[in-house]
Formats: sequence, structure tokens, C-alpha cells
Amino acid sequence: MQIILLEKVVNLGNLGEVVKVKDGYARNFLIPQKMARRATTSAIAEFEAKRAELEKAAAAKLAAAQAQGEKLNGMTVTIGQKAGVDGRLFGSVTNFDIAEALTKAGFAVEKAAVRMPTGPLKTTGEFPVSVALHTDVVVEVTVAVVGEAA
Repeated sequence: MQIILLEKVVNLGNLGEVVKVKDGYARNFLIPQKMARRATTSAIAEFEAKRAELEKAAAAKLAAAQAQGEKLNGMTVTIGQKAGVDGRLFGSVTNFDIAEALTKAGFAVEKAAVRMPTGPLKTTGEFPVSVALHTDVVVEVTVAVVGEAA
């Protein structure tokens, strides 16, 4: 299916590009998320009329993400979790827990933006975690997992 992108999509293209993707990807993800439209002649003409407005909105989103990223970069978040004497956690610290801690610290971060390459944290200590605020803005945050008595 031919679609026109309404915003930048990772590994697919930038705003305004007409790309060919699988039908299910377009119908079930890109179009409902308002990231793309079916590339008909009328849709392309309508997009060209609104192009400046969409580019301005995308630039504003990027600037806001960069400003938040500068404040967030290098920050350390402490999360308390029940742990045994050997430092292993009863349970784990997930991206939801990290996003919740960042939100309490004053940064609006969704759990999908927290990237944990090694999976959930299962021991106490300090771990580097990536937070993707925008497709172009990825910052590093240190998560300190502190053990609490069980």
C-alpha cells in the first residue's frame, strides 16, 4: 500500500515522503496512530496544502523534546524495591516503574519511551537506560535500584 507520512517514522521515512508498506502495517498501526494517510491524489494535494503547518508542528515537537532531553540527560533516578540479602530483587524494575519515577520527578515520559536493552532489572545497583523522547532525541538516564528489607 502506498502511504504518505505525516510525521517522521523510524526506519521508514521523513515527513511528506510517499512510501510503500505492507497493508496490515498501514491499516493497523500507521493510519490509526495518525502517522500516515493513504497516498491518493487528493490526499497528496491536501498534504501539500498543509505541508508548512505540519512541518512547523513537527519542528515544535522536536524543539520541546530537545529541551526536555537536555534537562533529563545524565539524571539519576532512584527506585526502591524489596530485595534479598544477596541483592536480588523480589520481582523486577520494568520500564513502567522507571517512567513512573521520571513522571514523579517532573518529566512527562511514557513507558514506551523507556528503552531497556537487557530487559527488566532484577538486581540492585546502577544501570544505564535510554529514554527516547522523540525519534531524533534519545538520552541516557541512570537508574539506581535500592534494596529494601523484605
